[in-house]
Amino acid sequence: MKPRLQVVRRGEATATRWKNGGGVTHELATWPPGAGIDGFDARLSMAEVAAEGPFSTFPGIDRTLGMIDGGPMVLSFGAGSPDVTLMADGPPLPFPGEAPVHARLQSGPVLDLNIMTRRGMMAHRMVALRPGDALPPGTVAAVARGAATACGVALQAGDAIIAGDTLAGTVEDGSLLAVVLDCLPKRQVRPA
Repeated sequence: MKPRLQVVRRGEATATRWKNGGGVTHELATWPPGAGIDGFDARLSMAEVAAEGPFSTFPGIDRTLGMIDGGPMVLSFGAGSPDVTLMADGPPLPFPGEAPVHARLQSGPVLDLNIMTRRGMMAHRMVALRPGDALPPGTVAAVARGAATACGVALQAGDAIIAGDTLAGTVEDGSLLAVVLDCLPKRQVRPA
């Protein structure tokens, strides 16, 4: 039996304008399905970043950001921390959700992919893949960084394949970002 998958074309996901007016987020998936911003174990979204400014903080959340289109975008993490430049052909960047992040756009608006997981509930990885690369075990989504084909599906920049369970296959052409989720055993708290 072929695994269930959903193709979400760029612009089809529900869009939410940021409170600061600096961009728009397109939510691709949440785990559990339908969970809100305060109740997710994992949340996958794309963001159209149109202006420089601070990122929202998410205490207790681990994040990874990967560039899909545009850029570069420079992220500053405060005094004493080096700036990090994200590019559409570069590696994704993991960081804690409570980190004070400020974004600077170098060449206009960008489109990025963001996976967030609640610490202690789930863990994640975002992996940049090229033609011939196999999707890693546990891949739940793949998002194109330009024209690409994966799992037999033709994609354009920002198009996503979301798995009902997990995706398997290879990148036939182009490049994409694969998102891998791992469920963590829930820890029991024993009374004192």
